[in-house]
Amino acid sequence: MPKVVDHDQRRTELVDATWRIIARHGIEGTTMRQIAAEAGFANGALKPYFSTKDDLLSFAFGHVFGQTSQRMLEATAGTTGLVALRAFCHEILPLDENRISEARIVIPFWQRALTDPDKARLHDTAMLEWRAALHSCLAQARGDGHVHTAVPDDDIVGHLMTVVLGAQITAVLSPAEHSPERLISQLDGYLRLLASGD
Repeated sequence: MPKVVDHDQRRTELVDATWRIIARHGIEGTTMRQIAAEAGFANGALKPYFSTKDDLLSFAFGHVFGQTSQRMLEATAGTTGLVALRAFCHEILPLDENRISEARIVIPFWQRALTDPDKARLHDTAMLEWRAALHSCLAQARGDGHVHTAVPDDDIVGHLMTVVLGAQITAVLSPAEHSPERLISQLDGYLRLLASGD
């Protein structure tokens, strides 16, 4: 009887292997052969799933986005307003090894998205979803009387997105200067400004 293959599981295993290899070698130093070996597959076994490294990178970005969004749902369950906003941002900030590994996938994806319209659209769709969630949290916070700044919500959401996405770059490139404690302190300082209206 032929072995039943769980293709979704195989894709996930390949993405997990991709994280580890990119973390070690960077995207340019990563080969499909290395990824296959890391995942315990023969090199040719990757072809039915990802014909090129670029295809794998797009899937890996989607996987990272999905994982982050799932963590956001769990972290914000039963919360509203600024508490939810803070928890939401924490799941993007590179505060542990797992989220730093995610950043190592996202950064080369951004580079490819500069010249690949399909990747750019994938990124735009993901970021629009996160922006909508931030807007919802912020509207709740204003409605609860916890935000007193006159700065427009669009500007606040834009600033928060710049902070959390920028932190992914700086934490990977300059980890000593961007510890989790410092990133959390910077976020909390900004949220206090929103609450005080200063």
